[in-house]
Amino acid sequence: MARARLDEVHAEIARTAKIAGRTPTDITLIAVSKTHPAEAVTPFIAAGQRVFGENRVQEAQGKWPALLAAHPDIELHLIGSLQSNKAEDAVALFGTIHSVDRLSLITALAKAQDKLGRRPRYFIQVNIGDEAQKGGGAVADLGHLVQQAQSADLDVVGLMAVPPANVEASPYFALLAKLARDHGIAQLSMGMSSDLEAAVMLGATYVRVGTALFGARPAL
Repeated sequence: MARARLDEVHAEIARTAKIAGRTPTDITLIAVSKTHPAEAVTPFIAAGQRVFGENRVQEAQGKWPALLAAHPDIELHLIGSLQSNKAEDAVALFGTIHSVDRLSLITALAKAQDKLGRRPRYFIQVNIGDEAQKGGGAVADLGHLVQQAQSADLDVVGLMAVPPANVEASPYFALLAKLARDHGIAQLSMGMSSDLEAAVMLGATYVRVGTALFGARPAL
């Protein structure tokens, strides 16, 4: 079942990329395994998936060390919000962090990098819909945030956003793509199971897919 679901999502990415005149291999599928146990992840590893995403540092700490030891070629991405006091734990475990959104977190990550001798890749999270309940820096502050992150020796590779729920995502994806172009940033982390097609059409280089692969999240 894992292989069939992976094949289905990859086929959708390839189909949409072709329509958009893009190369499917330029789009990386992040299998979002948040709230799913290690036993649910292993079939996807066996099927060849090597890029996974988690929302919480603490959950990942309980799930991933053994899996990473057995499969050192796996890329682990933190896609959820990150508290500054968890920055060191995140730098120790994740190769890519998608949720850099404030100066205090940049400072904490830079300190963690220096202490651990590790340098993950980072995405700046943009609050693309200006929603009070969501993480992400304001659109107007993006230039300053990127500058501060780069000055702190964070390897900023892209922008990330989650558009508002229950509305057409395309305008928000288009805005994120424009912001990336304006700031000379190459990668775009955008699009989930429900809006994958729109994200690929508008330039996503990383898509974060959970439900279409793992099914509904288990009740907590």
